[in-house]
Amino acid sequence: MVWDILRDSTFGQLTRLATGDRFFSYPEEQKEFEFSRFYGDASHPPNPRDESEFDTQNGGRTDTLEAQDGRASSISDKDEEAGNNEKKFEGDDESTPNLSAGQAPNSERVSESGDLEKATENTETPNLYQAATAPATGNAEGTLGRARSQPIVPVRTTTGTILVDWYTTDDPANPMNWSAGKKAFVAGQVDLYTFAVYMASSIYTSSEPDVMHVFGIGYTKAALGLAMYVLGYGLGPLLWSPMSEIPIFGRNVPYVGTFAIYVILCVPTALVDNVGGLLVLRFLTGFFGSPCLANGGATMQDLFHPFYIPYAIAIWAAAAFCGPALGPMMSGFSVAAEGWRWSLWEILWLSGPVFILWFFFLPETSADTILLYRARRLRKLTSNPNLQSQSEIKRRNMTANQIFIDAIIKPFEIMFKDPAVLFTNVYTALIYGIYYSFFEAFALVYPPIYGFNLGLTGVAFLTVLVGALVAGTGFFALLHFVVIPQMKAKGPGKQEDVLMPSLIMVFGPPIGLFLFGWTARASVNYIVSIIGIGIYAGSVFIVTLGIFTYIPMSYPPYAASLFAGNDVCRSLMAFGAILYGRPLYENLGIGPGSSLLAGLSFLGVIGIWLLFFFGENLRKRSKFALH
Repeated sequence: MVWDILRDSTFGQLTRLATGDRFFSYPEEQKEFEFSRFYGDASHPPNPRDESEFDTQNGGRTDTLEAQDGRASSISDKDEEAGNNEKKFEGDDESTPNLSAGQAPNSERVSESGDLEKATENTETPNLYQAATAPATGNAEGTLGRARSQPIVPVRTTTGTILVDWYTTDDPANPMNWSAGKKAFVAGQVDLYTFAVYMASSIYTSSEPDVMHVFGIGYTKAALGLAMYVLGYGLGPLLWSPMSEIPIFGRNVPYVGTFAIYVILCVPTALVDNVGGLLVLRFLTGFFGSPCLANGGATMQDLFHPFYIPYAIAIWAAAAFCGPALGPMMSGFSVAAEGWRWSLWEILWLSGPVFILWFFFLPETSADTILLYRARRLRKLTSNPNLQSQSEIKRRNMTANQIFIDAIIKPFEIMFKDPAVLFTNVYTALIYGIYYSFFEAFALVYPPIYGFNLGLTGVAFLTVLVGALVAGTGFFALLHFVVIPQMKAKGPGKQEDVLMPSLIMVFGPPIGLFLFGWTARASVNYIVSIIGIGIYAGSVFIVTLGIFTYIPMSYPPYAASLFAGNDVCRSLMAFGAILYGRPLYENLGIGPGSSLLAGLSFLGVIGIWLLFFFGENLRKRSKFALH
């Protein structure tokens, strides 16, 4: 496992590039690899003039390919013989047939044999939520058992194109087939990165009083150090997330490339000696640190089957949710002792080791990207230009303008044309903005009313972490003991079922805000208002988790881009909340100001209930969602 991770990491790929692929070889580059088992005699391209038959060059036999129910109706005798007689793959026996790419369990690749290019453009992506109960293959989580390893016969057309796919149903190159330990290791790196980037936003807040004093500026300008970072990581995914859905880049190019720039920028940010430079650098660090905010959810979709995506999304969301809460505590005491630059150095000390870990141990997880580069290797080894990946065929005739529209414009088109997506974006933006307004509200409550110093005010933010952990534990228990057993026994329901916990928890945000706002007074112990924040945090965590699980299940082809659109909405609201939060609470008071926000968050109660009961009908009317 370690060797494969090193090979597929940035370090491994750069080593292959520098040495002409002499190190970190792939299976097909090794002498013992048998091409004929999967692609026949791939070194001899078929006759492109023969439109009705595909000459496999195997012993003079010719196999006629017919499109029958979207699947290849015949395979070469040699492939059949290999599938029945060779025992190289675990579990092969005489009853185990070879499968075409369209017939493989859990396979999501196109299986049209008559017109492959047309099929790849028009075939709808399967419903991944319902695919979770498909026949089990390999060791992928979420399946109902373990099936025999079965070679996958690639789809071939009469014009000679061969679709490069997974070699077997438990191909170890497929991220869905990775071991649980490898998946946890890769997902954990993304979670750690997400935590570091999010914490870097609020860790600056402890430095604001010193920034005001050193540079002679007012509170609003000092708060821009936080606001500009949030704005940067809101706008960044508009570029990085669509890029991650282009197979030639995959997940790792935007991940590692931007994070390298992020780490480098941490140094001048901590050394800058003017407020203008500080604000510009804070924006740039947020911009280049932003891929985790949208691509993280897409990475979890790459790795985990639908039964277990909620677990992975929950941990990733917890890292994003708790990062800002821990920032003030991480810097509160140290800034008081060492000065305002200390919080900015702490960002480098956390993100630098994470980048080193990524450079050596973060493999590519996008299936389209993995198969694209496999196709390139096979073409190089066999000199057969007809070996093509699905993504190459799909994008063969796409112009740069079409790619731009598909990657960047499409998510916003979906948002404005699909009421479900529009609601989830508006609602998560509202609750996220309220969350960031706490960084202003706490400064007006706990130091002046309860006498907290800078460090203790940061500790008060731990209630967000506690609320999320308590709610997350209950959510995991619900999944493990109730939801997943029912799905395995009765089959999956509709996608809206993942919103079921939100039906109750959506009442939590207004309750928590009322409790916080009207108990933040000297006559009431501080713990009561902190409990209100905990209620808000725990309930928001569950509601947001339901939404983040619902989006990729309903719109899997646009998962990363839709997360990017959602992130833009959330970050723009948070940017505004950082600037309007203090004036709001100062002019209205803590109680009335919190009541206003609680009233707005109550709109989410109506929206979540409507989405749960009518979401299925909305999806049926949507041309973007899976029905």
